[in-house]
Amino acid sequence: MPFRLLFPLGLLCALLPLHHGAPGPDGSVPDSAHYSFSLTLIDALDTLLILGNVSEFQRVVEVLQDNVDFDIDVNASVFETNIRVVGGLLSAHLLSRKAGVEVEAGWPCSGPLLRMAEEAARKLLPAFQTPTGMPYGTVNLLHGVNPGETPVTCTAGIGTFIVEFATLSSLTGDPVFEDVARVALTRLWESRSDIGLVGNHIDVLTGKWVAQDAGIGAGVDSYFEYLVKGAILLQDRKLMAMFLEYNKAIRNYTRFDDWYLWVQMYKGTVSMPVFQSLEAYWPGLQSLIGDIDNAMRTFLNYYTVWKQFGGLPEFYNIPQGYTVEKREGYPLRPELIESAMYLYRATGDPTLLELGRDAVESIEKISKVECGFATIKDLRDHKLDNRMESFFLAETVKYLYLLFDPTNFIHNNGSTFDAVITPYGECILGAGGYIFNTEAHPIDPAALHCCWRLKEEQWEVEDLMREFYSLKRNRSRFQKKRMSSGLWEPAGPGTLSSPENHDQAREKKASKQKISLLSCPSQPFTSKLALLGQVFLDSS
Repeated sequence: MPFRLLFPLGLLCALLPLHHGAPGPDGSVPDSAHYSFSLTLIDALDTLLILGNVSEFQRVVEVLQDNVDFDIDVNASVFETNIRVVGGLLSAHLLSRKAGVEVEAGWPCSGPLLRMAEEAARKLLPAFQTPTGMPYGTVNLLHGVNPGETPVTCTAGIGTFIVEFATLSSLTGDPVFEDVARVALTRLWESRSDIGLVGNHIDVLTGKWVAQDAGIGAGVDSYFEYLVKGAILLQDRKLMAMFLEYNKAIRNYTRFDDWYLWVQMYKGTVSMPVFQSLEAYWPGLQSLIGDIDNAMRTFLNYYTVWKQFGGLPEFYNIPQGYTVEKREGYPLRPELIESAMYLYRATGDPTLLELGRDAVESIEKISKVECGFATIKDLRDHKLDNRMESFFLAETVKYLYLLFDPTNFIHNNGSTFDAVITPYGECILGAGGYIFNTEAHPIDPAALHCCWRLKEEQWEVEDLMREFYSLKRNRSRFQKKRMSSGLWEPAGPGTLSSPENHDQAREKKASKQKISLLSCPSQPFTSKLALLGQVFLDSS
């Protein structure tokens, strides 16, 4: 296994960010450098644990508690702060106990990293105060939205919050985070064209599309990703139904010979016959809904591009079979490796390991430098740029490692777990089924059921524990409901677009949803504790 690149990165993840934005001769550090410093440390933190570097994880947690301050005069991307900072802190918080960090009483419903995540997320809330409920793209961490801030935001910058914000609401008991994320998703859904597509950029004040190119890549990508992952994490059929409707339109209008092009959102005519490296997440997303055949065909198309250049150029002209001018770089993005990891867990196809091997060898041969791994400025001649993106540590390294480490705790199939006592009863954690946010920060779906204030939820957890310990062997009531409950049934026409319908559904949720949220239809009990969020099935 090509681990010679991966193992040293455990130390690199912890040390490298300390050199960027370090104090100057006078001991001062600009606010922007402080923010960059904190962001990179947070982004790489859970990678340390997944690679097995527990001591560095513990040290970085202490560094963050002593140094992170979000009351700074910095204009921050709402999208990036959410996926990297909020997502990274939530993941590290939920993994702290596994990493040997001494957690406080009430964990996972309380803790310093959780409080930091909540503080960071609250800094983002002013961005959602628009007539449409769709957020601005940038917010000042000290002053809120600047008066002259542009109202134009990309689709992904609006629809990529439900994973982190719903997790935060579940752990803190404050519904405001999940609520604003759901409103943003609903408004995007309502803004789709008559042929079922969304554009690239929209005015969050008027709801009018500014850029009308529709595709699966940059500016749109993680919106689709979060419909699927949000549906799995929250067991929300409406989110999945939204994605399945989009998927039909995407197939009808953007797919050509297992490539996905950019088209005009209202007419479906081709606007850009290019493949963007960010689109390489799509086969992995297809695998999450069980569309393995289409996923593999598209993956193999993307893999041919990798083999042509030793990496994926930012833009690739499909008809010409070559890079696009000024888009020849490869900043060590993770998306193709991410898809390989998902598909290998689903299929065991050795071709996917070959991609992993090629990726390790290419990165080590082309981009390795004295202080890290540099962005490839031009794949045609392999010139390097003097920078390394934090997503290389947060995502690329992580997915590569998980591709070659089948026994990693992330891949747990529910056969082992931890029982934790919380103020709301006994809780199951670490059973598997982790949901990665778009920055590869894993969220334990079971944690969302540990801190609910509803007694009904506590009773369900206690029932599940009694079942496991064989105190109740015949649970026909649960079995019947699991058999009669479909996994993802798209709602009928007209039931998705109305926020009122969604609010009414949430009000009725406690009375209508009798089936335990901590159950997995048609799975043996050893897998059931991994929850419905478990997307990889062990063929053994």
